Amino acid sequence: MDTTAYLCQWTAFGPFDRLILNPTNTMKLTLIKCLLITVFIGWLAIYSTAVSAADSSISSTHKSPDWLRSSVVYEIFPRDFSQEGNLNAITARLDELNDLGVNILWLMPIHPIGEKMKKGSVGSPYAVRDFYAINPDYGTTNDFKHLIEEAHKRDMKVIMEIVAGQTAWDSVLMAHPDFFLQDTNGVIIPPDPAWTDVAGLNYANPDVRQYMIEMMKYWLEDYGVDGFRCDVSPTVPVDFWEAARAELEKINPQIIILADAGAKPALLDKAFDVDSSWALVSTLDTVMSGVVPAYFMKDSWEHTYQQFPKDALHLRFSDSHEEIRAFARYGLNGALAAQVLMLTLDGVPLFYNGMEVGDTTESADPALFEKMPVFWHPSGRPPLRDIYRNLIKLRKQSPALYNGDVVWLENTASGEIISFLRQDEKDQFLVMINLSSRRVAGSVELPNRDGFEPVNISGMSESVDTTLPDFSLNGYGWQIYHRPFSK
Repeated sequence: MDTTAYLCQWTAFGPFDRLILNPTNTMKLTLIKCLLITVFIGWLAIYSTAVSAADSSISSTHKSPDWLRSSVVYEIFPRDFSQEGNLNAITARLDELNDLGVNILWLMPIHPIGEKMKKGSVGSPYAVRDFYAINPDYGTTNDFKHLIEEAHKRDMKVIMEIVAGQTAWDSVLMAHPDFFLQDTNGVIIPPDPAWTDVAGLNYANPDVRQYMIEMMKYWLEDYGVDGFRCDVSPTVPVDFWEAARAELEKINPQIIILADAGAKPALLDKAFDVDSSWALVSTLDTVMSGVVPAYFMKDSWEHTYQQFPKDALHLRFSDSHEEIRAFARYGLNGALAAQVLMLTLDGVPLFYNGMEVGDTTESADPALFEKMPVFWHPSGRPPLRDIYRNLIKLRKQSPALYNGDVVWLENTASGEIISFLRQDEKDQFLVMINLSSRRVAGSVELPNRDGFEPVNISGMSESVDTTLPDFSLNGYGWQIYHRPFSK
């Protein structure tokens, strides 16, 4: 039986069919899911082939600082991070973030927002009016310097987001029309027709390149930021990013630069330290919604592994400003399971704007254009902060979890359960996660189970009622085991 036929058979018993009592409706649903799976498989195949062909010449990746692999990034939307919506309110919570285990703060754009053609009542922070200024609603230059100084006292890095491909329509750069993309009639245009609130910058103009590099040097030299996250990085030529990095490293050789991009190995060759693992997140969404079986996570991970050099780093996230909140997509337990996956896979894990307390406040389009503060004290949540704190602590104390190999293991419930090892020359961790909403029992293909002990995470039930290689996991349940290991 080929893969598509097997998957179509699997969908007949997938998590959606319990909602459909009419046999005719069940058949229709199964056919729809088969079609979706066929499209998804085709997309994976075409996508993987195209990327591999385009970037097959990339055999190495930029050498990032060693400490980056054990780091945890926390993305902050300053407008929504607090009721005050300013930089001082972020500074006031640094101890909480430090206690959580975060050591890199990514600040979404902090510049003044354009008024002309803005979306919503406040506008998008990605419609920048002046790259050299700070949004007055966020505070002053001294407030920003104070935030960075206080973060550095706690051994935390601060990276700011740069929107290099566009500006607001009332940007100070509009004094130079040749800085912008133009149509055949000489009219300035957006970088994407749907992005009506921004105008596209023209990187065929060397003056644009020089302006943007000098701007980044300004924030690095005058404020001591530790790096940048670069929005929609592929819309800007790779050679610009490479030239920018070469200049920035003269100021700070340990600078870190994150790419808002996926499946673009060339970006990690010389320019960027980390990219976004969008393919994995998209696959997770389809798995958690019951469209495809859980083992597609392994397939997605392997596709990316084959496309990139071995040492490439990817940002691992389940929640961000570009997604509907994980709690809304997956539910409480599902969101926790998804983040456990991101904390135990290879790469650099990301937290976003209040997710450690189970916040559900939206910030993706259209909420991106309004003020919708995090609600820091929601009710009916498990002790998520404690759970995440202990998972982060486990990761940081265990090189096998941030620098070890990933070994995927087969199990007898691969439609719902993913299972893999993280291992180095000293330790071995077994991770099993149920990506479905129902209880699942089975066994994992583990050649040698001797010495594995469950890892107790504060805030979670410590009872394990099965003995390896058998498992029994509640809906969205997960379990981590550990043993000393020598290769």
